[in-house]
Amino acid sequence: MSAISSAQPIQRPRREPAVVRTVFAVALHGMRKLARLLKHRRNARMLAGMDDRMLADIGLTRSDLRDAYAQPLWRDPTDVLAGRARDKRLNRRGRVDVLPVDAPSIAPDGPRIATTASPSPWPYL
Repeated sequence: MSAISSAQPIQRPRREPAVVRTVFAVALHGMRKLARLLKHRRNARMLAGMDDRMLADIGLTRSDLRDAYAQPLWRDPTDVLAGRARDKRLNRRGRVDVLPVDAPSIAPDGPRIATTASPSPWPYL
């Protein structure tokens, strides 16, 4: 009977450290995202302090700034501003750069010649 009473209970690994690390990592990620969001908003506010001539030099207008600030809080306003400036630069003086599209053509190249010895009822397949 003494062998049974002296047996140690089975120790299970504690899960608390893993849960604490996960919660801490999620909180840290959220704080970093908030800091980045505030930084981008501060940069956009700095642009709002420029006069119209300075904004025109970088390809923006006051309405572009208003549109950027109309975005939801979790979206980066500087992405909108960079896109507007890029679009205006590409479309300047009627010049439109068409970006290449990497997609297959839906039009056939021409009639295909059957390479098999037996004639096929469908010559284009």
